[in-house]
Amino acid sequence: MRSLNLDQLRTLLAIADLGTFAAAAQALHLAPPTVSLHISELESRLGTPLLLRGGRKVLATAAGAALVERGRQLLRDSEDAIDLVQRHAQGRVGKVRLGTSTGVVVHLLPQVLEALAKSHPGIDVEVSVLGSEDTLQRLAARRLDIGIVALPQVGSIELPVTRWRSDPMMAFLPLAWEVPATVTPAWLAERPLVFNDSGTRMFRLTMEWFGQAGFSPTARIELNYTEAMKSLVAAGYGAALLPVEQPLAEALETAAQQRLQLRPLQPPLQRRLGLVHQEAALLPAAALHVLETLRAFSG
Repeated sequence: MRSLNLDQLRTLLAIADLGTFAAAAQALHLAPPTVSLHISELESRLGTPLLLRGGRKVLATAAGAALVERGRQLLRDSEDAIDLVQRHAQGRVGKVRLGTSTGVVVHLLPQVLEALAKSHPGIDVEVSVLGSEDTLQRLAARRLDIGIVALPQVGSIELPVTRWRSDPMMAFLPLAWEVPATVTPAWLAERPLVFNDSGTRMFRLTMEWFGQAGFSPTARIELNYTEAMKSLVAAGYGAALLPVEQPLAEALETAAQQRLQLRPLQPPLQRRLGLVHQEAALLPAAALHVLETLRAFSG
């Protein structure tokens, strides 16, 4: 037996609700012969009469009544499925896989996700906390849709890349230290240091800043979690170079609460971030809304 035809099922429900073939034809904008054909084909397919004809009002048989009851749910499910597909196609719902670093997750991403939840509540963002290199590898393998990575990256990137943010780097220093108004490589190289992991772009950026002044210091510890680095600095373990993603006045207030001092660098240093993503044709439609929201927080 072939599957049920939803158009024929819709015709049966219309006749059951309205009581006549003519009323059903008018409601469905069908020719009367088409309505009759729908019912005869449906009865033939199921091998049983579904309607009792002959009276002023057409009535459903027991089998027909059972099909009408179940048919309502089938049509609702069909309409829900169509709506779901349309919402996915329009990007109103769906899962988007995003990879980024711990610093972005702690300080920037919560604002982005809050804004996205207000504008597109049906989009689910699955976040993977990764370094830039791992993010690019997963993007290349199509295991992520969007990545936020440090720029510039060594080697070529075959996916679309756009600049996202440029945030100033500052020296994060223990509150007990006596420090100058601005921090230079020469001054900082003589102090104990807390660095990002040597495999990160942040580490290379830090070492380039020292290297341009002729220094190559060694850190007391390397790790890749911004808040842990700040905790070590607050404990007096060493100084760190980290990006400031807040307005300066807010950053200074937060630093004081965390028992830290912040000082600008001389020469100045910037941490640049970029958005990397799959080709538009390969992205789920919801990812385009995520990109749009991310770009609203560019700086």
